[in-house]
Amino acid sequence: MQITVSGKQVELSDALRTRVGLALDTISAKYFDRALEANVTFSRARSFFTCDINMHAGRGLTLRGEGEAADANAAFDDAAEHIAKRLRRYRRRVNDHQHDQSPRDVPQAATQYVLRPTDEEPEHHNGETQTATYATVVAETAAEILTLTVSDAVMRMDLENQPVMMFRNSASGALNVVYRRSDGHVGWIDPSGAAN
Repeated sequence: MQITVSGKQVELSDALRTRVGLALDTISAKYFDRALEANVTFSRARSFFTCDINMHAGRGLTLRGEGEAADANAAFDDAAEHIAKRLRRYRRRVNDHQHDQSPRDVPQAATQYVLRPTDEEPEHHNGETQTATYATVVAETAAEILTLTVSDAVMRMDLENQPVMMFRNSASGALNVVYRRSDGHVGWIDPSGAAN
């Protein structure tokens, strides 16, 4: 597995880099034949260290773990435990449902964009102020829209530590969205279930 360890305004020792590499190799080998890559970033915020791990485990599965502690080693341990916990949950779920799964449909190719607000002044129409539009593309990356059950989509959203996930519902074939609500619950948008 290719592991990149970097620090934002933090000096990283060779011992810490070696420890991170060995620990992530051990975690990924326990749950996958071969994980592809991991990016580990350490930073310092006031009196504590933070560690952010992004692991690409193949077949469209990306995991994210975050940790913070008084020292860099403990921050890494916290983030690595989040990754391991998500992988355990994922592996348990895959084992429980493996006999029920039909061959997966080929993921639909998509493009994901990051937009930023325009620098234009807000417009005024009929006495109402229109907020800035988000029209300037800052970044674009390839993405996949997977065919999943709703529960699998929620599991992947949690594994990837993302606030939202678009997927093709395996039951209806329609594009659906699951998202993490501000109250902590999961929201689900299913246009095929709309009343006529």
